[in-house]
Amino acid sequence: QVQLVESGGGLVQAGGSLRLSCAASGRIFSINVMGWYRQAPGKQRELVAAITSTSSTNYVDSVKGRFTISRDNAKNTVYLQMNSLKPEDTAVYYCNAQVRISIRSSQNDYWGQGTQVTVSS
Repeated sequence: QVQLVESGGGLVQAGGSLRLSCAASGRIFSINVMGWYRQAPGKQRELVAAITSTSSTNYVDSVKGRFTISRDNAKNTVYLQMNSLKPEDTAVYYCNAQVRISIRSSQNDYWGQGTQVTVSS
């Protein structure tokens, strides 16, 4: 019913930049929080950044000052601008959205398929 499609991952040298995008489509009444998570090999998935429908943002300490999350509510799209990338940012990045599919429905979490970000030293 709801699909999240991510794009923008890739290989970059340390100090470089990447911009991730995630577009939500399907049966959508409203989207509350949208966020980016990441999971490195052998580690738990962690929240990187989140943004509410009114553009309040939250970041994990390790990316503050380097990453910026934004969203376009008209396009149901969230972005993650990643600057000054470090090798420790290497992970699979997942998009998440809290979606209501109708005015009567409860809110549910949806996930993208993940996009690989690799930062070489």
